[in-house]
Amino acid sequence: MKRFSALYAELDASTSTQAKLAALGRYLADAPPEDAAWVVYFLAGGKPRQVVRTAALRATACELAGVADWLFEASYQVVGDLAETISLLVPDAPSADHPLTGLGLSGWMTEHLLPLRGQPPDVVEAALRTMFSALDAPGRFLLIKLVGGGFRVGVSKLLVQRALAAHAGLDAKRVAQRLMGYTDAKAVPTAGHYLALVAPEGGADDQARDDGQPYPFFLAHPLADLFELPDDVAAWDAVLGPPAHWLAEWKFDGIRGQVIKRAGQVWVWTRGEELVTERYPELSALAAQWPDGTVLDGEILAWDASTDRPAPFARLQQRITRSTVTRKLLADAPVTFIAYDLLEAEGLDQRDLPQWQRRERLQALALACPSLRPSPQVLAADWPALAAQRALAREQGFEGLMLKQREARYGVGRTRSDGLWCKWKLDPMTVDTVLIYVQAGHGRRASLYTDYTFAVWSRPPVDAHEAQAVVEAITRREPAQPGALQLVAFAKAYSGLTDAEFAQVDAVIRQTTLEKFGPVRSVRPTLVFELGFEGIGASPRHKSGVAVRFPRMLRLRPDKPLHEAGTLADLLALIPHRQ
Repeated sequence: MKRFSALYAELDASTSTQAKLAALGRYLADAPPEDAAWVVYFLAGGKPRQVVRTAALRATACELAGVADWLFEASYQVVGDLAETISLLVPDAPSADHPLTGLGLSGWMTEHLLPLRGQPPDVVEAALRTMFSALDAPGRFLLIKLVGGGFRVGVSKLLVQRALAAHAGLDAKRVAQRLMGYTDAKAVPTAGHYLALVAPEGGADDQARDDGQPYPFFLAHPLADLFELPDDVAAWDAVLGPPAHWLAEWKFDGIRGQVIKRAGQVWVWTRGEELVTERYPELSALAAQWPDGTVLDGEILAWDASTDRPAPFARLQQRITRSTVTRKLLADAPVTFIAYDLLEAEGLDQRDLPQWQRRERLQALALACPSLRPSPQVLAADWPALAAQRALAREQGFEGLMLKQREARYGVGRTRSDGLWCKWKLDPMTVDTVLIYVQAGHGRRASLYTDYTFAVWSRPPVDAHEAQAVVEAITRREPAQPGALQLVAFAKAYSGLTDAEFAQVDAVIRQTTLEKFGPVRSVRPTLVFELGFEGIGASPRHKSGVAVRFPRMLRLRPDKPLHEAGTLADLLALIPHRQ
C-alpha cells in the first residue's frame, strides 16, 4: 500500500503528462505483478462495488478521533472530501511491527478489503480500526477512496495504455485491445491478468484470445469542437467538404455497446466496459441468429413497437438499474440493438477497412440476418438539406446526427489519425429557472456554494407584484397554499458557470440565505438562470412531475425579471407526445 500511496501522490501532484508516464514506468518496473494488476485496474477506471458503507467509515473515524458526529459533519463541509476529512481527523498511529505494515496493494484488496462486503457492522468497524492504525494520513486517504468506490486521480486510460506499452515494448493499440474488459466490476485482477497485458506479441497467450473480449471503442468528437464552422450552413463545404465525403446517421439516445457472437455464445458489453449480457436477454436472442465471428458496435435502446421508434431514455433506465430481469420488466421496457459498425466478420478484424466499406458489409450482413438492424443512413444533396433533416430529429426520438468520414478507419478512443466520427447534436432544451436551494461543492469548490436546486413557477404569475408576494411569503417561512402560485423545484445542477461566475453567485447566496438544513441552504429567490438539458420525461417520483437529463447552467439571466421565469407548463410542453 505504501508504494501505491507514493505513486498516487506523485501522479496527483503533477500536471505533466511526461512526468506521469515516467512515474508509472518506474512503478511498473519494480512492482510485483499482483500489485501492478490492481494499480492498472484502478488507474484505468476500475471501480469495484462499494465495500464499506459511508456510515461505517464515519462512525469509526469519530470514535478514533474522539469527536461528535456533528463536529465531523462540520469538518466535512469545510474540507469537502470524505476521505480527506477522515485522514486528517484520525490520529496517526502506524508502527513498524504492525501486521499490515508492508502489505502490498493486492494483499490489502483480496485479504482485507473485498472480504468486508456484506459483513455485519461490528466486524466492519473492527477491521477499519485495525487498518486505520496501520496507515499514515496519505495511506488512510487512499484506503477510504478504494473502499468507498470514489477513487480518482488525474490519469486517463489512454495514459495507462501508453505507460504499459512503453514498459512492455508493445504497440499502444495492442495494449488497448488487451485492456478491454479489464475493469469490469465483476472481475478481480490477478497477476496472471497483468502478465497477459504485457506479454510479448505472438506468444501462445497472445493467440489465446478470450472469445468474449470486445474491441476498444472508437469515440466521436462534438462537431463544433473540431471545426470553425460558418453560421451559414451553405458555406460548410469549404470546411468539411461536400456531404458526400461523410456518412450521416441518426444519433440515438441509448447505451453504446458491442454485441459479440463467437464460439456459439453471445456477449454484450457497454462502452464503460461492463459485461451486461444477462441484463439484456433480448440481445442474446437477436445475436444468436448471426454468424459466428461477428462483432457489432451500436446502441442499446428501449424500443416502442407501436411506433417502431426508440422509446424515451427513461424507459431504458428501468433496465439499467435492475440486476434481475423479470417478465414484467421485459414486457414494460423491451430493448433492441441498432448496429453502427461491423468490427469483425467471420472471425476477421474489419477495423482497418474504410468506413464506407464496413458499412456495405454491415448492410449485406443485415440482408442475410433479419434480426440485425443497422442504423439508418440520412441522405442529403447538400449541407442545408442535411441541416433541415437534423432539425426534425427530436420529434422522431433522436438527439441529432452522427457524421462519419467516408474513408475513416475504426480507431481507438478519440483518435484523429484514423479519421473522424463527429456528433452534430441538437441544441439543448432550455428553460429560465429560479435558484431556491444551494449546497457547498467538493474538493477545490468546498468553500463555495456551487450545487444548486432550481424551480419554475407552478403557473404564470399575473405580474411582478404577484411573484414578489410569493418571494415575501418564502422569506417569512410561510408554507405554500394549495392551488396558489408557488415555485416548484424540478432540477439540480452544478456545472456550466466559470469560476468567476460561481464566486459572484456565492456572494449573493451568502447575503440571501434564509434557512439551513444540514449542508443545504434555502435562499431568497432573486437569481434567474437559463438551464439547459438533453432530455425530459414525465416522472411520478418527482414533485414537479418531470425529470430532466444532464441539466447544466447555460448562463445567468440578470436581464430576466423573476416573474418572467419559466413555468411547469413550459416544461410539460417539452415532453414528447409519445410518452
